[in-house]
Amino acid sequence: MANESEVQVQDRDGIRRVTLNRPESKNALTLTVNQKLIAAFDEAAKSPTIRVVVLTGAGGSFCSGLDLKFAAELGLEPEGYGKVLRSHFHGLIRAIQGCMKPVVAAVDGAAVGYGCDLALACDVRLASDRARLGEVFVKRGLMPDGGGTFMLPRLVGLGRALELIFTGDIVDAAEAHRIGLVNRVFPADQLEAATQKFALGLAAGSPLVYASVKHAVQQALHSNLDAALDAELAGQVKLLGSADFKEGMVAFLEKRPPRFQGQ
Repeated sequence: MANESEVQVQDRDGIRRVTLNRPESKNALTLTVNQKLIAAFDEAAKSPTIRVVVLTGAGGSFCSGLDLKFAAELGLEPEGYGKVLRSHFHGLIRAIQGCMKPVVAAVDGAAVGYGCDLALACDVRLASDRARLGEVFVKRGLMPDGGGTFMLPRLVGLGRALELIFTGDIVDAAEAHRIGLVNRVFPADQLEAATQKFALGLAAGSPLVYASVKHAVQQALHSNLDAALDAELAGQVKLLGSADFKEGMVAFLEKRPPRFQGQ
């Protein structure tokens, strides 16, 4: 069973920091841990004060996927596992994607299997120089089950995505950055400070803009150029009537940073 310390949630300066804290298992997941993660993202999505969510892991690992000891206790009977996968594991990916605020993964150490998919579901991935990412499912006779088949080709291209999924290869931080799997790489002892600085920069932006951008980008993944232009038009017209737009214009004229309120 999970206890409160296994998923730590800290809200400060408009940033919700969600930390997987199961270092003895390299932050592997159980159903209870997943429930707590889903709740943390659902709460953040509804909160008027949280501007950015950071997802990370404690103890030098991001997430090693499903806790195998827990899986053995749960049993992997196909029909039963399918229900668990849909409700808890797909539910977590949907909670991250459905949070219309910037979600940043701070990846230190291993992000493999479902842990890799968890990082891919976030909007931006910042990594330490000791990060390692891989879709290792094939080595267990399985396939990605956390949205990896959707996210990975869109990040690194079809051919490279299939190569990574077919081989189950784990790539280091430098290679992950080269192929576009992560956005930025920092020395391990600087990752936390760099992530905080990045998140604070995002937290100063307009929540209305972020929500509109995320919605339009997600819709564009399933549509054509005309539909994308229509979505941009609808979003922009809505933003033009917002107090945040007025504040942005006044701040520009007054040569000061804007103070967006999400209204």
